[in-house]
Amino acid sequence: MKDPAFVFEQIHLEVARNASDDFNLFHDKHKWLQITHNPFKGPIVLGFQLNTFIEYQMRLYREANHENQIIEQNDLRFSNYQITFVNALRPRQEFHLDIKKTLIKTIPNLTLGNRIALKSENKTILLGFKKETHDPLFLAATSFDQLPDLNKLKDKTMVPGSDYFLKHKYMHNGNAKNFLSGSLAEQSDYFDELNHLAHYPEIFPCSLTSGALLEKAQLEDHDFKSNPMVYTSHELSVDRHHLSQVKDNDTLHILVKQLPESRENTLNQTNIMLRTYECYGLLEHNEILFRAKMNLVPLEEILKNLGQT
Repeated sequence: MKDPAFVFEQIHLEVARNASDDFNLFHDKHKWLQITHNPFKGPIVLGFQLNTFIEYQMRLYREANHENQIIEQNDLRFSNYQITFVNALRPRQEFHLDIKKTLIKTIPNLTLGNRIALKSENKTILLGFKKETHDPLFLAATSFDQLPDLNKLKDKTMVPGSDYFLKHKYMHNGNAKNFLSGSLAEQSDYFDELNHLAHYPEIFPCSLTSGALLEKAQLEDHDFKSNPMVYTSHELSVDRHHLSQVKDNDTLHILVKQLPESRENTLNQTNIMLRTYECYGLLEHNEILFRAKMNLVPLEEILKNLGQT
């Protein structure tokens, strides 16, 4: 049976941008024109918007295949996403998601995993996998036992004695609902006031890192018009135990560490150096809600590599 086709409209982008405070020009229905050498000829869908669409479709897949029992019985508390972005997706562009059959591995530890691919107009938009594990797959060794009280630190500053930029955010049910709707997910599966249901989706807290990165770049006087950056990959590990405790108006401390650029860390099959960020979402008592490793590159470097500038 052919996979169903889905379509984002521009209003979906507007809703997702507003819900996550993402002011990247690439998604703006007017300001995309201000980006130098923009090859996309219009606004493009947010990376975390696509991730949330995948999260919801994987949720439906797990339910249909009765896999949640395995996850619960084996305490596979971490939801992991590894996404490589290949092409951009525009509004009104039909796309399909292919989810490969679940593979269950027991060595070295129990893992449920699925390959995924999102395609449109015979082009691959993204590739990756979704895995359920007992321990985080990404940035697992990081600990924040020695951090000062983040609640007392000023927003958009460096954490003393560390390499981390700090951004304070606040979880709001309304924003999460809007982000779900903007990502073609059914919000009532997560929030239903009449049935006292309020369970945050996995990707929404992670999506707030985009705004944090933009604010960090803004403080560094980055020129978003002449030197735009694009995501090449996301690696995310979300702790479902902590996620289940998140409530409306809870504080989320986002920590961002920018790694030095290196010739040893380049975009596949090119000499384009990646700009890598390690990001974490911490709750009130420094519990790590999510770990995210994200790679970006200047759009200009990609176009040079393709011979388009």
